[in-house]
Formats: sequence, structure tokens, C-alpha cells
Amino acid sequence: MIATVDGRVAAVRLDAAVLEVGGVGLLVHATPATLAGLRLGERARLATSMVVREDSLTLFGFADEDERDVFEQVQTVSGIGPRLALAMLAVHSPDGLRTAVATEDLAALQRVPGIGRKGAQRLVLELADRLGAPVAASAPAAATADRRGEVVEALVGLGWAQKVAQQAVDAVTPDGEPVGDVAEVLRAALRGLGGGRV
Repeated sequence: MIATVDGRVAAVRLDAAVLEVGGVGLLVHATPATLAGLRLGERARLATSMVVREDSLTLFGFADEDERDVFEQVQTVSGIGPRLALAMLAVHSPDGLRTAVATEDLAALQRVPGIGRKGAQRLVLELADRLGAPVAASAPAAATADRRGEVVEALVGLGWAQKVAQQAVDAVTPDGEPVGDVAEVLRAALRGLGGGRV
């Protein structure tokens, strides 16, 4: 199995990137937040998980090993495949999923496209003892830096116009509140944009 990929970013699209490793371009599927951290022509390292099917080999990439481990854990739940597992990480961070499962927050789990109430209940039931408790503590509000520009830049990198990206970020950060969790704000902005590109 391929556990990590380290190479030059040759292409970035909405759902995947191509990393050149030893002269070979590897297509790696990833969440919008992970893809937003990649820069064309620059070197990147992703933790990866390879899904082997009878007719395909598909590589999924993650910002770190924790995200990859959660991706693999949620697939142990009946009815959850790699695409749905990736969608879960596009909507929630690993700690967000741990919190939703630990607190039995079915509404949060149902925000993932393709997860209904029964699916959310199954996730809580089957993952309760596997994901563990959230590992990252929230940053104090006073220490939270405003990283709004990073989110706008990420959206522009994914194909949206600067003005549209700025409006999307403003819409999900009421009253100009500081941006602490870039990935979370990026997910919210992407949900607001509804997948359309300018």
C-alpha cells in the first residue's frame, strides 16, 4: 500500500490533484481543504490511502495521518465507502467527526451529503469506541488570528473569482469575526457557493 506521496504538484482541480513522483503523475483525490493547501509547481507531501477494487486502484490524499486514519476508520461502518468517507471529511474535520459521534449529534452527521438519520445513527453506534475523543483543544479567542485572506486565496486557487470568493467568506463570517479554523471556514464557504464556478 502507498502510505504517503511526496512530489511536485502538477495539477489541482476541485476534487483531486496530480503529484509527480519519480516521473510519474499520481492522481490523488482529496477534500477541498486539503487541495486548497497545494500550490502548482511546489512540492507537497500527503498522507494517502489506496482503495483497491477489481477494476481500479484509487488513491486518496490527506493533509496529515490523523485525517487518513479517520477516513479509514469510518469505512469500517457498513454502507460507508471511500467517496462518502471523503465527503464526511470535506464537511467535518477529524475532531469535528469525533465530537459529533461522541455527543451523538445526528444533525451534524446528517449535514454530510448522502448521510440520512439511519446512517447517522449507525455511525454513532459503530464508531463510538473507535474514533476516540477529540484531540485538539480550541484556540483561545484572544489568540485567534484573522486568516480570512487565506480562505479567499484558497477559493481563488480552486477557480472562483476574487470578488466572489471574498463575498463567500464574508457570508460565513458574520460581523467580520476573526477566522481561526481556515479549513472549517473554507468548507462553509464552499457549501455557500454550491459548487458553481466563475
